[in-house]
Amino acid sequence: MTAARAGVRREWRRMLAAGAASIACFTCFACLIGDAHAAAPAAGSSEISSAERLIFTTDHLHGVAQQTELDYALLSSDPPARGTDIVKVLVTSPDNAKGDAQVSDHSGAVSLPNGGLQCNPVIIYFLERDIAEMEQLTGGQRRYFQQRLRLALAAGPKIETVTSQIDGKQVKAQQIVVQPYLDDPNAERFAQYTAKRYTFLIASTVPGEVALIRTEVPGANNDFAHPLHSRTLSFQAALRKLPPPGNAPNVPNTPNVPHSPSAPVKPTNAPRASR
Repeated sequence: MTAARAGVRREWRRMLAAGAASIACFTCFACLIGDAHAAAPAAGSSEISSAERLIFTTDHLHGVAQQTELDYALLSSDPPARGTDIVKVLVTSPDNAKGDAQVSDHSGAVSLPNGGLQCNPVIIYFLERDIAEMEQLTGGQRRYFQQRLRLALAAGPKIETVTSQIDGKQVKAQQIVVQPYLDDPNAERFAQYTAKRYTFLIASTVPGEVALIRTEVPGANNDFAHPLHSRTLSFQAALRKLPPPGNAPNVPNTPNVPHSPSAPVKPTNAPRASR
Protein backbone atom coordinates (compact mmCIF):
# COMPACT_ATOMS: atom_id res chain seq x y z
CA MET A 1 0.00 0.00 0.00
CA THR A 2 1.40 3.42 -0.93
CA ALA A 3 1.94 6.11 1.69
CA ALA A 4 -0.74 8.27 0.06
CA ARG A 5 -3.32 5.47 0.11
CA ALA A 6 -2.45 4.67 3.71
CA GLY A 7 -2.97 8.33 4.53
CA VAL A 8 -6.41 8.28 2.93
CA ARG A 9 -7.41 5.25 4.96
CA ARG A 10 -6.17 6.91 8.18
CA GLU A 11 -8.30 9.95 7.38
CA TRP A 12 -11.39 7.81 6.77
CA ARG A 13 -10.85 6.09 10.12
CA ARG A 14 -10.46 9.49 11.80
CA MET A 15 -13.76 10.71 10.31
CA LEU A 16 -15.57 7.60 11.49
CA ALA A 17 -14.11 7.87 14.99
CA ALA A 18 -15.21 11.52 15.13
CA GLY A 19 -18.76 10.52 14.28
CA ALA A 20 -18.78 11.89 10.74
CA ALA A 21 -21.87 9.85 9.95
CA SER A 22 -23.40 10.14 13.46
CA ILE A 23 -24.16 6.39 13.62
CA ALA A 24 -22.25 3.73 15.52
CA CYS A 25 -20.16 1.43 13.33
CA PHE A 26 -21.48 -2.05 12.71
CA THR A 27 -20.13 -4.97 10.78
CA CYS A 28 -22.52 -4.86 7.82
CA PHE A 29 -25.12 -2.74 6.08
CA ALA A 30 -27.95 -5.03 7.19
CA CYS A 31 -26.95 -4.56 10.82
CA LEU A 32 -27.31 -0.79 10.49
CA ILE A 33 -30.94 -1.13 9.48
CA GLY A 34 -31.70 -3.97 11.86
CA ASP A 35 -30.23 -2.11 14.82
CA ALA A 36 -32.14 1.07 14.00
CA HIS A 37 -35.37 -0.91 13.66
CA ALA A 38 -34.90 -2.56 17.06
CA ALA A 39 -33.71 0.57 18.85
CA ALA A 40 -36.43 2.98 17.71
CA PRO A 41 -39.21 1.81 20.10
CA ALA A 42 -36.79 1.52 23.02
CA ALA A 43 -35.52 5.04 22.46
CA GLY A 44 -39.05 6.41 22.18
CA SER A 45 -38.28 7.74 18.73
CA SER A 46 -40.35 7.46 15.59
CA GLU A 47 -40.29 4.34 13.50
CA ILE A 48 -37.78 3.91 10.74
CA SER A 49 -38.64 5.74 7.55
CA SER A 50 -41.14 4.46 5.01
CA ALA A 51 -38.30 4.04 2.51
CA GLU A 52 -36.30 1.86 4.91
CA ARG A 53 -39.39 -0.15 5.73
CA LEU A 54 -40.25 -0.74 2.07
CA ILE A 55 -36.72 -1.81 1.15
CA PHE A 56 -35.45 -3.62 4.24
CA THR A 57 -38.22 -4.75 6.59
CA THR A 58 -40.97 -5.75 4.16
CA ASP A 59 -41.48 -9.50 3.79
CA HIS A 60 -40.93 -9.46 0.02
CA LEU A 61 -40.86 -13.25 -0.29
CA HIS A 62 -44.22 -13.81 1.37
CA GLY A 63 -46.41 -15.71 -1.06
CA VAL A 64 -43.46 -17.26 -2.90
CA ALA A 65 -43.75 -21.05 -2.93
CA GLN A 66 -41.11 -23.40 -1.57
CA GLN A 67 -38.40 -24.35 -4.07
CA THR A 68 -39.03 -21.31 -6.25
CA GLU A 69 -36.01 -19.72 -7.89
CA LEU A 70 -36.10 -16.00 -8.65
CA ASP A 71 -33.70 -14.98 -11.42
CA TYR A 72 -32.24 -11.49 -11.83
CA ALA A 73 -30.03 -10.06 -14.53
CA LEU A 74 -27.09 -8.00 -13.23
CA LEU A 75 -25.82 -5.67 -15.93
CA SER A 76 -22.65 -3.66 -15.32
CA SER A 77 -21.04 -1.05 -17.53
CA ASP A 78 -17.77 -1.11 -15.60
CA PRO A 79 -14.70 -3.14 -16.63
CA PRO A 80 -13.64 -5.73 -15.65
CA ALA A 81 -17.18 -6.63 -14.57
CA ARG A 82 -18.68 -5.36 -17.84
CA GLY A 83 -21.44 -7.63 -19.07
CA THR A 84 -24.35 -9.54 -17.61
CA ASP A 85 -24.47 -11.99 -14.73
CA ILE A 86 -27.45 -13.96 -13.42
CA VAL A 87 -28.18 -13.73 -9.71
CA LYS A 88 -30.47 -16.41 -8.29
CA VAL A 89 -32.53 -16.43 -5.10
CA LEU A 90 -33.80 -19.89 -4.14
CA VAL A 91 -36.69 -19.83 -1.68
CA THR A 92 -36.26 -23.06 0.26
CA SER A 93 -39.07 -22.69 2.82
CA PRO A 94 -42.65 -21.59 2.06
CA ASP A 95 -42.87 -17.77 2.15
CA ASN A 96 -39.21 -17.87 3.26
CA ALA A 97 -40.62 -18.37 6.75
CA LYS A 98 -37.27 -19.67 8.02
CA GLY A 99 -35.29 -16.82 6.45
CA ASP A 100 -33.17 -19.39 4.62
CA ALA A 101 -33.41 -18.20 1.01
CA GLN A 102 -30.17 -18.96 -0.81
CA VAL A 103 -28.40 -16.49 -3.11
CA SER A 104 -25.96 -17.50 -5.84
CA ASP A 105 -24.24 -15.93 -8.84
CA HIS A 106 -21.58 -17.03 -11.34
CA SER A 107 -19.17 -17.72 -8.46
CA GLY A 108 -21.59 -20.07 -6.69
CA ALA A 109 -23.40 -19.70 -3.37
CA VAL A 110 -23.04 -16.27 -1.75
CA SER A 111 -23.11 -15.86 2.04
CA LEU A 112 -24.81 -12.61 3.06
CA PRO A 113 -24.98 -10.73 6.38
CA ASN A 114 -28.77 -10.41 6.37
CA GLY A 115 -28.93 -9.45 10.03
CA GLY A 116 -32.38 -11.02 10.39
CA LEU A 117 -33.98 -8.63 7.89
CA GLN A 118 -37.19 -9.79 6.20
CA CYS A 119 -36.37 -8.33 2.81
CA ASN A 120 -35.56 -10.14 -0.40
CA PRO A 121 -31.85 -10.99 0.10
CA VAL A 122 -31.04 -9.87 -3.45
CA ILE A 123 -31.22 -6.30 -2.08
CA ILE A 124 -28.46 -7.01 0.45
CA TYR A 125 -26.48 -8.81 -2.26
CA PHE A 126 -26.59 -5.76 -4.54
CA LEU A 127 -25.81 -3.19 -1.83
CA GLU A 128 -23.00 -5.16 -0.21
CA ARG A 129 -21.38 -5.53 -3.63
CA ASP A 130 -21.83 -1.82 -4.30
CA ILE A 131 -20.36 -0.77 -0.94
CA ALA A 132 -17.36 -3.08 -1.41
CA GLU A 133 -16.76 -1.49 -4.80
CA MET A 134 -16.93 2.03 -3.33
CA GLU A 135 -14.37 1.01 -0.73
CA GLN A 136 -12.05 -0.38 -3.39
CA LEU A 137 -12.38 2.57 -5.78
CA THR A 138 -11.92 5.32 -3.21
CA GLY A 139 -9.71 3.76 -0.53
CA GLY A 140 -12.41 4.73 1.97
CA GLN A 141 -14.03 2.73 4.73
CA ARG A 142 -17.02 0.57 3.79
CA ARG A 143 -18.84 1.44 7.02
CA TYR A 144 -18.74 5.09 6.06
CA PHE A 145 -20.51 4.39 2.74
CA GLN A 146 -22.98 2.06 4.48
CA GLN A 147 -23.85 4.82 6.89
CA ARG A 148 -24.24 7.47 4.19
CA LEU A 149 -26.71 5.27 2.30
CA ARG A 150 -28.60 4.42 5.45
CA LEU A 151 -28.83 8.13 6.38
CA ALA A 152 -30.17 8.98 2.92
CA LEU A 153 -32.94 6.39 3.29
CA ALA A 154 -33.63 7.35 6.91
CA ALA A 155 -34.15 10.97 5.83
CA GLY A 156 -37.51 9.98 4.37
CA PRO A 157 -37.04 10.26 0.60
CA LYS A 158 -40.14 10.49 -1.56
CA ILE A 159 -41.80 7.22 -2.54
CA GLU A 160 -43.33 7.72 -5.95
CA THR A 161 -45.77 5.40 -7.70
CA VAL A 162 -44.55 4.87 -11.25
CA THR A 163 -45.44 2.65 -14.17
CA SER A 164 -42.62 0.43 -15.36
CA GLN A 165 -42.32 -1.64 -18.51
CA ILE A 166 -41.80 -5.27 -17.54
CA ASP A 167 -41.70 -7.60 -20.54
CA GLY A 168 -43.88 -5.22 -22.48
CA LYS A 169 -46.47 -5.03 -19.70
CA GLN A 170 -47.31 -1.95 -17.66
CA VAL A 171 -46.59 -2.69 -13.99
CA LYS A 172 -47.10 -0.26 -11.13
CA ALA A 173 -44.13 0.03 -8.80
CA GLN A 174 -43.00 2.14 -5.87
CA GLN A 175 -39.84 4.07 -6.70
CA ILE A 176 -37.26 5.43 -4.28
CA VAL A 177 -34.34 7.54 -5.51
CA VAL A 178 -31.51 8.74 -3.25
CA GLN A 179 -28.13 10.42 -3.72
CA PRO A 180 -26.29 9.62 -0.46
CA TYR A 181 -23.14 11.66 -1.15
CA LEU A 182 -24.67 14.80 -2.64
CA ASP A 183 -24.47 16.83 0.59
CA ASP A 184 -21.67 14.85 2.19
CA PRO A 185 -19.20 17.32 3.78
CA ASN A 186 -16.40 14.89 2.93
CA ALA A 187 -17.45 14.39 -0.69
CA GLU A 188 -14.38 16.16 -2.05
CA ARG A 189 -12.45 13.04 -1.11
CA PHE A 190 -14.39 11.09 -3.76
CA ALA A 191 -15.60 13.91 -6.00
CA GLN A 192 -16.30 11.63 -8.96
CA TYR A 193 -19.04 9.86 -7.00
CA THR A 194 -20.68 12.85 -5.29
CA ALA A 195 -23.80 12.71 -7.50
CA LYS A 196 -24.06 8.91 -7.55
CA ARG A 197 -27.73 7.91 -7.67
CA TYR A 198 -29.49 4.81 -6.29
CA THR A 199 -32.89 3.81 -7.68
CA PHE A 200 -35.12 1.12 -6.18
CA LEU A 201 -38.28 -0.19 -7.87
CA ILE A 202 -40.48 -2.36 -5.65
CA ALA A 203 -43.54 -3.95 -7.26
CA SER A 204 -45.95 -6.13 -5.30
CA THR A 205 -47.06 -7.93 -8.48
CA VAL A 206 -43.52 -9.15 -9.23
CA PRO A 207 -42.47 -12.38 -7.44
CA GLY A 208 -40.07 -11.34 -4.70
CA GLU A 209 -41.25 -7.72 -5.22
CA VAL A 210 -37.83 -6.43 -6.35
CA ALA A 211 -38.33 -5.24 -9.91
CA LEU A 212 -35.12 -3.24 -10.29
CA ILE A 213 -32.19 -1.71 -8.43
CA ARG A 214 -29.83 0.63 -10.25
CA THR A 215 -26.80 2.76 -9.42
CA GLU A 216 -25.53 5.47 -11.74
CA VAL A 217 -22.56 7.81 -11.70
CA PRO A 218 -23.45 10.69 -14.04
CA GLY A 219 -21.29 11.97 -16.85
CA ALA A 220 -20.02 15.52 -17.22
CA ASN A 221 -22.42 18.26 -16.09
CA ASN A 222 -24.51 15.79 -14.11
CA ASP A 223 -25.54 13.91 -17.26
CA PHE A 224 -27.47 10.82 -16.19
CA ALA A 225 -28.47 10.14 -19.79
CA HIS A 226 -24.84 9.22 -20.44
CA PRO A 227 -23.55 7.87 -17.10
CA LEU A 228 -19.88 7.17 -16.52
CA HIS A 229 -20.75 4.01 -14.62
CA SER A 230 -23.95 2.10 -14.04
CA ARG A 231 -25.07 -1.21 -12.59
CA THR A 232 -28.60 -2.59 -12.87
CA LEU A 233 -30.22 -5.59 -11.26
CA SER A 234 -33.59 -6.48 -12.81
CA PHE A 235 -36.11 -9.24 -12.27
CA GLN A 236 -36.21 -11.83 -15.06
CA ALA A 237 -38.22 -14.90 -14.11
CA ALA A 238 -39.58 -17.17 -11.37
CA LEU A 239 -38.96 -20.91 -11.75
CA ARG A 240 -40.16 -23.87 -9.71
CA LYS A 241 -37.32 -26.23 -8.80
CA LEU A 242 -37.64 -29.88 -7.86
CA PRO A 243 -36.38 -30.50 -4.30
CA PRO A 244 -33.16 -32.50 -3.84
CA PRO A 245 -33.60 -36.30 -3.95
CA GLY A 246 -34.92 -37.64 -0.67
CA ASN A 247 -36.27 -34.23 0.39
CA ALA A 248 -39.45 -34.14 -1.68
CA PRO A 249 -42.23 -32.55 0.37
CA ASN A 250 -45.31 -34.62 1.10
CA VAL A 251 -48.03 -32.56 -0.57
CA PRO A 252 -51.03 -34.79 -1.43
CA ASN A 253 -53.71 -33.82 -3.91
CA THR A 254 -51.55 -31.13 -5.48
CA PRO A 255 -52.05 -30.78 -9.23
CA ASN A 256 -49.52 -29.08 -11.45
CA VAL A 257 -46.49 -30.47 -9.66
CA PRO A 258 -43.59 -29.63 -12.00
CA HIS A 259 -42.18 -32.56 -13.97
CA SER A 260 -38.89 -30.93 -14.88
CA PRO A 261 -36.05 -29.58 -12.73
CA SER A 262 -36.85 -26.04 -13.81
CA ALA A 263 -40.47 -25.40 -14.69
CA PRO A 264 -41.84 -21.86 -15.02
CA VAL A 265 -44.21 -20.78 -12.28
CA LYS A 266 -46.09 -18.71 -14.82
CA PRO A 267 -46.63 -18.92 -18.58
CA THR A 268 -43.73 -18.14 -20.83
CA ASN A 269 -45.03 -14.61 -21.33
CA ALA A 270 -44.50 -13.79 -17.64
CA PRO A 271 -43.26 -10.24 -16.97
CA ARG A 272 -39.57 -9.56 -17.33
CA ALA A 273 -37.99 -6.34 -16.18
CA SER A 274 -36.71 -3.94 -18.80
CA ARG A 275 -33.18 -2.72 -18.44
